[in-house]
Amino acid sequence: MKKILFKILCFTLICSLTVNTLYGQDLELPEVNSYDSFLKLDGSTARFTFFFNTSNRYHDNSAYDWIDRVNEYVHTAEKERDSLSLRNYKLIQSQIYHDLGDFEKGLSIAKEVYKNIDGLDISQKTILLDIMDQTYGQLELYDDQMNIREKKKESGIIENVYFYDIYANLGMFKAALDDYYDKIKPGLDDTNSFEQAFFYNNVGNFLRLDNSTPTALSNYKKAYGYIEVYINDFMLDKTEKSETQGLLLKGIIEGNIGKCYAQMKNYELAIPKLENSLEFIKKHNAGKYSKDYIENTLAIADCYIQLNDFEKATDYLSDNIDIKRTKDILKKNVLFAAYYEKTGDYRNSTQYLKRNLRIHDSIAGNKSEVQKQMLASVMGRDFKNNQTMISNQRALLEQSRNELDAKEKRNEYVIIFLVFTLLFLAGLVYAYMRSLKNQRLIAKQKGIIENALVEKDSLLKEIHHRVKNNLQMVSSLLSLQTKNTRSKAAIEALEEGKSRVKAMALIHQKLYQHDDLSVIEMQGYIESLINSVQSVYKKGGHNINITIDAEGVELDIDRAIPFGLMLNELVSNSFKYAFPNDDENGKIYIHLRRTKGEEGFFEYTDNGVGLPEDTDERANSSMGLRLMNRLANQLQTVLNVDKSREGVRFWFNFK
Repeated sequence: MKKILFKILCFTLICSLTVNTLYGQDLELPEVNSYDSFLKLDGSTARFTFFFNTSNRYHDNSAYDWIDRVNEYVHTAEKERDSLSLRNYKLIQSQIYHDLGDFEKGLSIAKEVYKNIDGLDISQKTILLDIMDQTYGQLELYDDQMNIREKKKESGIIENVYFYDIYANLGMFKAALDDYYDKIKPGLDDTNSFEQAFFYNNVGNFLRLDNSTPTALSNYKKAYGYIEVYINDFMLDKTEKSETQGLLLKGIIEGNIGKCYAQMKNYELAIPKLENSLEFIKKHNAGKYSKDYIENTLAIADCYIQLNDFEKATDYLSDNIDIKRTKDILKKNVLFAAYYEKTGDYRNSTQYLKRNLRIHDSIAGNKSEVQKQMLASVMGRDFKNNQTMISNQRALLEQSRNELDAKEKRNEYVIIFLVFTLLFLAGLVYAYMRSLKNQRLIAKQKGIIENALVEKDSLLKEIHHRVKNNLQMVSSLLSLQTKNTRSKAAIEALEEGKSRVKAMALIHQKLYQHDDLSVIEMQGYIESLINSVQSVYKKGGHNINITIDAEGVELDIDRAIPFGLMLNELVSNSFKYAFPNDDENGKIYIHLRRTKGEEGFFEYTDNGVGLPEDTDERANSSMGLRLMNRLANQLQTVLNVDKSREGVRFWFNFK
């Protein structure tokens, strides 16, 4: 055991030192020039493998350096009639032209290789068909793209022909999203963070293009979280190519988040995201044509125009970006028109708008018809593909049915034997089922009782809630009556009545807010009652320190209501009469306790001016004193008054 623990500790220490060495220190590892490494390799096969396994190959030497040297290799292979080398170099040649954005030339070379596709191995065939698939998509030749995808399926490279990207290019974003979920989601590896990031980024693209920007932003953020996990997972065995792809995808996702912010007109948040994206794409996709780079550049320029920062806007608009797509050209012209309009140069603004009109006029009619034809073709292929899948599923279902019939015949004899066995066990099962039935009946009755109790509690809460509301209505009516009364004595009487109604309403409020409907927690109730009284009598002149000592004491409603009304009277009298000079040292102390013998003790004191000398004579005529004595009778006790000390003290014991 000790040896195992020692080995684990050693392994952990080695891993820690390795991570600190690679990521915690500024060690400079020797950089490898991909182009020089490519030239040093011997033979076309080694160069072919190296080229397609190196993702950021144009980082040190431009794609033009590569194409010049590969053209020499192609020429040499043609002279030597080396068919294998010629295929390898032509595939490299086609990929470089595609990376440069020269799609027609790259496709032309790929078509030459495609003529002898049956002579290619699976890796060559996969690369060739991927190049042609991507190129046909860039050239919007979707019918030819579908032919290539059907060839991929025929060759075993893909399982099903998919249409989501074509639907998106044709502006059918909801259809694209449906097809993407249908074809890609079932085979998605939940443990592969890169696949998850790639999936949610594409979902975000379809939603953003369909103007569902907030939902798109949510998916982009989810994709960003997955790609961060992938990049920072040091335990994952990643190649240089996969690391570069991860970093590139992170930059693309960040740019898409920026475009969402721009669509939502939050330009200050959009700009840093888009600028970070450009840095990532430029670094990890060096030398290659990137539609994301162009879109993000134009998006940044648009943000700066909207913020009236024209100097920075022109920096990005004047950037020498290689625009291939018509919609990007139109976007750039629109931005220039907006820029000149905002700067007051209406002549140049008009010129750029006219350029867009000319472009629209030149492509509108023909392109619309072509798109309709392509859409019809793609949807027809999609329907055919779905029909084929349904036919295959039906064939599999029919085969399953035949197998099931055969199994049923074999199982008939087994069933006969089991019937006799089950008859033997029927008696035991019957007794067991009777027992279960009784248990279920008991459980059902228990559930009915529990539901009845829950319903009872709910009804009680509702009753207390309604009583509280009705009492508040009475309080409101008293307030209205107060406004319509000019007699000071009547107003005071109405205010006192309103205060008493509020005290009772508060009891019912505390009841339906409490889990136990039978009792009220008095500390919280007294605090709420004091606040209610203060809102009426404390106008800013009474600086009274109130101490409440009732923690843990609970009373039922029969005791709580008379107790609350009595306390309302005492506090109201203290606020009205006890401190006429706004004494800053005014104090009120409220004490409530329950003893072990279930007896209670209540004490109320203040250090005010005290009761008048004729209190006893006024006891029968004072509404407040008569009310408190009657409330004390309800509590089956006697209210005691101590006038011999400073201020006043009331107390009583209760059961």
